[in-house]
Amino acid sequence: MIGGRTDCMESSETHASHTDHDHDHGDGHTHESTESGRKLALVAAINVVGFLTELAGGLLFGSVALLSDAVHMLFDALAYVMAFAAAYVAANYETSDRWSYGLHRLEPLSAFLNGALLIPMVVFILYESYQRFLDPVAIGTGPTLAIAVGGLLVNLVAVYVLEGDGMSLNERGAFYHLLGDAGGSIAVIVSVLVIEFTGVRVLDPITAVLIAALIAWSAGKLLRGSGAIFLQRTPVDIDETRAALARADGIEGVDDLHAWQICSEITIATAHVEARAETIAEAEAVTRLVHAELADRGVDHATIELCPADAGQDSHLTTHAH
Repeated sequence: MIGGRTDCMESSETHASHTDHDHDHGDGHTHESTESGRKLALVAAINVVGFLTELAGGLLFGSVALLSDAVHMLFDALAYVMAFAAAYVAANYETSDRWSYGLHRLEPLSAFLNGALLIPMVVFILYESYQRFLDPVAIGTGPTLAIAVGGLLVNLVAVYVLEGDGMSLNERGAFYHLLGDAGGSIAVIVSVLVIEFTGVRVLDPITAVLIAALIAWSAGKLLRGSGAIFLQRTPVDIDETRAALARADGIEGVDDLHAWQICSEITIATAHVEARAETIAEAEAVTRLVHAELADRGVDHATIELCPADAGQDSHLTTHAH
């Protein structure tokens, strides 16, 4: 009976059964990170081209809205370069005794810095818009419109490259940037057309302010997502998970259930489970049930401490699964 044991013991069957899964899991994350890095590198290159085009057009034809969209693309390109570097390092720096989960923590760090970089961009655009609002100038509507359409096409190509199910946090961050870019390009196109037909030049700085609002929204989404990982907000519903486990056969109760994320693709959980188990085989059956339940809720790595329901916490069995 496991109720008579007073020492911790590792379930060799459970541990061994997950050894191959550990390897496959690591390879899977490495492949995903590498693919993510390639996408981000391509998107960064696309945005550099778009930035140079819109910057030249804004300077030549006097559109602060086009300039603001160009600055948006520049910061986005820098953000994608940082995201690519984080994904590349995470994919090529393997886990070790020194770095238990490799350098996957770089993903939320890069995403947080990318979001923070958007803030000064918003301030710059608002300042330039205010100056242009006080002193509206004529813009070259035809060339500006052509460049804005080109910028929109660039954004749509980049969105196509990134779009898909299961995007990483960095890819989602880039995706939000691109949506903001596309919205900015559309706003520039509309404002140029309205200016052309109405002559109301003040629409150019007003459009720039709208682009700044889109950028601020993108920054908020990115900072909230990365901040939640850094501050270890649980990615699963703890109460619902605890209740589901308590209803399972052989489980009397669940204490100290915690879940957090290393990055957007790696979720960790620990739990203390009180179980009715008379043999090691029954105990391992309970832990496999707990691991399966947690895996269904998106948990990649789980450590379960199992103890008899009537023996307190002095006697327990600890198992790990990945």
